Amino acid sequence: MAQIKINNLTFQYDSYGEDVFKNVSIVLDTNWKLGLVGRNGRGKTTLLKLLMGEYKYSGQINSSVEFDYFPMEVKNKKELAINVMREVIAPFDKWESEMEFYSKDTKYIKEYGDVFDKYISHDGYIINELIEKEICKIGLKVDILDRIFDTLSQGEQNKLLLAALFLRKNKFILIDEPTNHLDTDGRKCVSEYLNKKKGFILVSHDRNFIDEIVDHIMSINKSNIDIQKGNYSTWYLNNERRDNFEKAENEKLLKEIDRLKIASNQKSKWSNAAESSKFGSGPVDRGYIGHKAAKMMKRSKSLEKRQNKAIEEKRKLLKNIETVENLSIHNMKHEKNIFISTTGLQIKYDNKILNKPIDFELKSGERIWLKGKNGSGKSSIIKLIIGEKIDYLGNINVSGKISYVSQSTDYLKGKIEDFVKDKDVDIQHLKSSLIQLGFKREQFEKNIGEWSEGQKKKLLIATSLCEDAEIYIWDEPLNFVDIISRIQIENMIIDNNITMIFVEHDEYFGQNICTKVVEVMPK
Repeated sequence: MAQIKINNLTFQYDSYGEDVFKNVSIVLDTNWKLGLVGRNGRGKTTLLKLLMGEYKYSGQINSSVEFDYFPMEVKNKKELAINVMREVIAPFDKWESEMEFYSKDTKYIKEYGDVFDKYISHDGYIINELIEKEICKIGLKVDILDRIFDTLSQGEQNKLLLAALFLRKNKFILIDEPTNHLDTDGRKCVSEYLNKKKGFILVSHDRNFIDEIVDHIMSINKSNIDIQKGNYSTWYLNNERRDNFEKAENEKLLKEIDRLKIASNQKSKWSNAAESSKFGSGPVDRGYIGHKAAKMMKRSKSLEKRQNKAIEEKRKLLKNIETVENLSIHNMKHEKNIFISTTGLQIKYDNKILNKPIDFELKSGERIWLKGKNGSGKSSIIKLIIGEKIDYLGNINVSGKISYVSQSTDYLKGKIEDFVKDKDVDIQHLKSSLIQLGFKREQFEKNIGEWSEGQKKKLLIATSLCEDAEIYIWDEPLNFVDIISRIQIENMIIDNNITMIFVEHDEYFGQNICTKVVEVMPK
C-alpha cells in the first residue's frame, strides 16, 4: 500500500502574513476514503491545492501517486459530453498507453472483462464503453453522452467529471464539495458511487453524505491536524468525549491552582513572620525559629512548584475546543398570521411548464421546506416570492418584509464596508454575527473576493440575520458552510421560531428545522 507523507508543512498567503499551516506532519494511506472536515477558513481547500502543487510551501510532500482535483475546469463546454470525458481521462494522443494499462490491470479486467474481449477489434475506442459503464454506476443514462456538455445541469456535469476522474490510472482524487448543485436523489447516487471507490480525500459539510462514505476523518483543528479511523459520527462522538474530558480537567486544575496559590501565599507569610520574630526583644531560640521559617519557606516553594506544574498542564487543554456561540437575530415583531399563499402555482420557462400545481400557505412561525428534483422550479418559486419577474400560472399572494439569501456568491467583492453601503444593517452587528460564526477579526481587512466560499455564504446569512424582516427566504444557504456553523444556524432558527421558506439539499438540516414540506413535482 502506498503512502502520502507530509513533513513539517508550513504555508502562508503572502498578502496576509499569518500561518495557515505550521510544521504539519501527517501520513495518509492511498487506500483510505478520507473525509476532510474543519471550520470555514481553516484551510481545507488550501491543503488540497498544496497537494496539487499549486502553491509554494516549506516542508515536504512525498507521494508515489499523482493527485487529481475535483471540480476541475472544462476547457471547451461546447463539446459533446463523451468528448469532454475522454479529454479528462487522457489526452487523445495517449489512448494507446492508457488502454495498455487498463488491459493489464486485474481490477479493470474483473470489472470490464466483457469489454476487453473486444479490445483489439475496437482499435482503441474501447474507452467509450468504459465510460458508458462508469456513468451508469453514478446514476446517469448513456444517452447523456451525446448531448453538448454545456447544456447539462450543473449536477449532471459534476457526475460526469467525477466518473471521468475515477477512470484515470494511478491517481489519488481530491474531491472538494461534490454535493453542491445536487438534489437529494443526486446525492444518493454519488454517495453510493463513492462508497464503492477508494483512494480519495472528500471535503463535504453534508453530515449524512460524508457519514455514509468515509472510513477515516482528518480534521483541521485550531492548533493541529488530527486523523481518526471511522466515519464522521464516530469522530464527532470521540471529539465530544475529548472536549468534555478537557473541560472537566480544566475545571479541576483551576480549583487546584487556586487552592495551591492560597496555601503557598499562606506558608510564605508564616515563614516571613517567623523569620522576623528572631530579632525581637528578650531571649529567643533564634536557631529553632530560623529552622522553622526555612521549613515553611521550603513548603511554600514546593506548593508554588506544584501550582506551576498544574498551570502548565492546563495550558495543554482546550486548544482545539470550538467556541460555539448563540447567534443573534434582528427579527421584527408582526401581527400577521398568513404571509404567503399559493393556489395552483406552476412555473413556466420558455413556454414549458416545469412543475405540477402546488398549493400552500406560510403562516407565522412556520418553516416550509421546498423539496424536489433539480429543474423542477424550486429556485424560480423563490425568485417569484421575492418579486423577480417569473412566468407562472395560478395565484400567489405575498405580504410582509422579506430577507433573502441567494444561491450565488459570485457577485461578492470589495471590502465588507462597501458591501453594506446599500443594505439597512449595522456593520458592527454584522461583524459580531460573523465572529459568532467562526470569523477572526483579521478577516475583515481582506477583500471579500479572497474569502473562502463558505465564508462568503456566511456573509449572506449573517446579513440576513441583521436585517429587519418578518419572513426569511433562503435558497440553498448552506453550500460550503461548515458543520459547526450549520448546527448554530439550526439552533438559532428553532430558538427564535422564525418564519421562513427555504430550499436545501442537506437532509439533516431540513428535517431539523422544517415544520412542513412542500413537494415541487416536475410536470
